[in-house]
Amino acid sequence: MYDSIIFDLDGTLTDSGPGIMKAASLALAELGIPCEDFEALRVFVGPPLSHSFPLFGVPQERVEEAIAIYRRHYHQGGLKFDNAPYPGIRQLLEDLRAAGKKLYVATSKPEALSVEILQRFDLDVCFDEIAGASLDHSRENKNDVIRYLLGKADSCPNPVMVGDTVYDVKGAADLQLPCIGVAWGYGDVDEMKEAGAAAVAGSMEELKQLLL
Repeated sequence: MYDSIIFDLDGTLTDSGPGIMKAASLALAELGIPCEDFEALRVFVGPPLSHSFPLFGVPQERVEEAIAIYRRHYHQGGLKFDNAPYPGIRQLLEDLRAAGKKLYVATSKPEALSVEILQRFDLDVCFDEIAGASLDHSRENKNDVIRYLLGKADSCPNPVMVGDTVYDVKGAADLQLPCIGVAWGYGDVDEMKEAGAAAVAGSMEELKQLLL
């Protein structure tokens, strides 16, 4: 069974969608690309922003501008805290630690921001290491973040990734790691299964059973 568990953040540990989607909507509006279907902005939760903005018609030469506007609203504007841990997450993490599991975070959200959000909800103390993306885009894809985590962790024996999108499944697979998907986030369950997820948990209790 797994000795180390690597969690995604957005859509897995916390429901950060409302703040992310609002910031994306504001950024698109400022660029003159209003989005009439707010729910379509769910695709911003999980992958790097540089992957998501072009999907809404932002030209490649303006992607950095879009990201800067997004960060102004999300970081400085406080939308980063339009966010909350999923019910049962804290108990799950405590149970896993009590069982002797080593816990980590690997997220495409910028690392300093990820730490700040986890501290806000007093979840940072549950993890042995928190690894996130760099602001210069040199480390933002999930496989790069996981590789970075494995390099900085003292030890990460027999690991498994836990995430809510196909990006988590594929990122783990690139490093020959298994991935368990969760159905409560922002990804597509069928996509995760097709990409090779070891399992997809529909509840916290089911995830706990899979991990223990």
